[in-house]
This record gives sequence, C-alpha cells and structure tokens, in this order.
Amino acid sequence: MNRRRKALCLCATVLLSANLFAQTENAGAARIKDVASLQGAVDTPLIGYGLVVGLNKTGDKRQTVFSAQTLANMLERFGIAVAPGEIKIENVAAVLVTAQLGPYAQAGARLDVTVSSIGDARSLQGGTLVPTPLRAPDGSVVALAQGALSLGGFGADGGGGNSVQVNHLTVGRVPGGAMLQASRPSAAPVGDVLRWSLHEPDFISANRLARVINQELGMDAASVVDAGAVAVRVPADYQGHLPDLIARLEPLSFATDTPAKVVINERTGTVVMGGDVRIGAAAVAHGSLAVKISTRLQVSQPRALSNGQTTVVPQTDVDVNEAEARLVSLDAGATLGDVVRALNMLGATPRDIIAVMQALKAAGALRAEIVVL
Repeated sequence: MNRRRKALCLCATVLLSANLFAQTENAGAARIKDVASLQGAVDTPLIGYGLVVGLNKTGDKRQTVFSAQTLANMLERFGIAVAPGEIKIENVAAVLVTAQLGPYAQAGARLDVTVSSIGDARSLQGGTLVPTPLRAPDGSVVALAQGALSLGGFGADGGGGNSVQVNHLTVGRVPGGAMLQASRPSAAPVGDVLRWSLHEPDFISANRLARVINQELGMDAASVVDAGAVAVRVPADYQGHLPDLIARLEPLSFATDTPAKVVINERTGTVVMGGDVRIGAAAVAHGSLAVKISTRLQVSQPRALSNGQTTVVPQTDVDVNEAEARLVSLDAGATLGDVVRALNMLGATPRDIIAVMQALKAAGALRAEIVVL
C-alpha cells in the first residue's frame, strides 16, 4: 500500500513538474505570424506631395513659396488663373504624405496615411487633405490619398501670447485615406522551400521555431539557417498549394527568447527594463543636487529734485540644495523586481534611474544591453 502511494505521489510530482515546465516554456509564447515573416514578402513605402486645406489661419505663410505655387497650379486646372504672388495663404499647408503598402494588397485596398507639414504651418487641426497621388520608389503612381485629418490633439490661441497645445499639431493621420489604384504582381512565395525571417534574430528562438514546425508537420522539414532565418521544405501534399501550408503554420505558437535589454529615452525620461535583466553584486548611493536661481526686480527711485533717474535693480538669489543619499546593496543575481524595489527605496525618479542604470553598466554590474533612444 505504501509502495503504491509512493508511486502515485511520484507520478503526481512528475506531472506537476511537467506542467510547470510547460507553463514556463509558454510564458513568452507567440504565434509565428507575430514574430516572423516570409522572406520576399515586404512592405513598399509610398510618398506623395499635396495640400491640406480648411485650416483656421494656421497654414503656411508667404515665405513658404512652394505652397502658394502648388495652390496656383491646382486652381489653374479648374480654369482659374491666379499668380502665386497674389495669393495670401492662411488656410492652406503644404504636406508630405507617406504610407506603407503591404505585399499582398491589391486594387481597391485601403491604406492608412500619415500627413506631415513641410512648411511653416502652426497646426493642421481641422484640415482636409486634397486628392494626392502616392508614388512607389520607382516613381509609379500606385495609390490616391484624400480625407479629413485626425491629429489626436488640439490647440487654441487666445491672442496676446496666451495659447494652449495638446500633443503634436503638424502631423496627422487619415485612417484608410488612400486607395490602391492598380493591382500588384503576386508576392506569394514559389518553389520547394519557404524561409521564415525572425523579426528579432536569435538562435534559441530560431531553434524553437524549427522544432514546433517539425512537430506540426511530423517530419524534419524545418532547419535553422542562422539566427534570423528558418528554412522549411514544402511537403509533397502542399506542392502547388503553398497558401494552405502557410495558413497551417502561421497560428503555431512557440516560446521566443530575447536578450536582456534596458531601453532608455532621455528626452521623455522613460525607462523600460526587460524581465531577464540581472544585476551583479553592487552598492548604489544616489543623491541629487538642485541649484535654484531666482531674480527679483526692484525699482530704485531717486529723491525729489536730485536730477537722478529711476532704474530697475535686479536682486539675484542662488540656493543650492543637495539631497541626502542613501546606500542600497544589491546581491549578485538580483532580478528586475529587486532593482525596482531598491530604486524605489532610494526615492529615485525616472531621470535618476537612467543615471543609475548607466552607472551600473559602466561598473560591469548590469547584465543587460542598454539601448538609448
């Protein structure tokens, strides 16, 4: 009886361990279609030059010559001859229009476009993009864009130097604003071998990708070419039916592996640390030095009948304050959570965390790559 109970306990332990291992493997699981793409199927950048109209006196000024010239050319097409120098531009802005054309998009497909001011317009708020041809890198016109702009922000000017602005006002988007005008040659892969390209090249991820494909197809069809590519031999059943094979493989999930990184954006004070970041043994003490300079203007008034002049005398005060630093010790192998708790104990701000991370990297204690945006 005891032997049977021990056997049951052993089986339960094995099953629990296998379950935990599977959960760990699937913790970073992602579908193939989300982390890899077929070689040869790439997006095509599109670009065009156009006008945004309907602005509320926030468009280009006279010094932006090309917007006036473009408006004059457009009016001439409608039978209205106006010299560019006679046009006062306030509600019109010259813009560049960009979009990404997918590899499988065909005539009639809709594309999102980004509209960016190239003159001295103050805002594109409330504007409408007039029909603008979009060209491929070879110069051919493949799409036509138009529509009302969405800025995701707003601005208001009350005059007298009083204004308010939320977000960036000289770049907007037109969701579904471009329509593809011509059909493209098919970008579907051909041949006996498919090649998947990982968006984040990594040998471990490539090995896991090949393994999950082999498990699905039940044969050694996939092999790792390098850290960024996996080759798949097309089975005989799918010869001439590659879309069916791709549709079968794309939903498969596997655990990706990425190197430890700390991403820093010093302009915004943003710090993003990956879960695999490790810290070696280190002691961190961080303080802050604040220098405040304030100027008060005082009026010096001369006495009556003294022939003196009234002058403004600046009074400058300099205040230096150094915050008390506290020392925090980090043990070898500390995790991301340990780092966050330690920095919170120091009362560190995002700017302080940036400085601490860079110092830990310089000291050789940070087991991660620092990426500065």
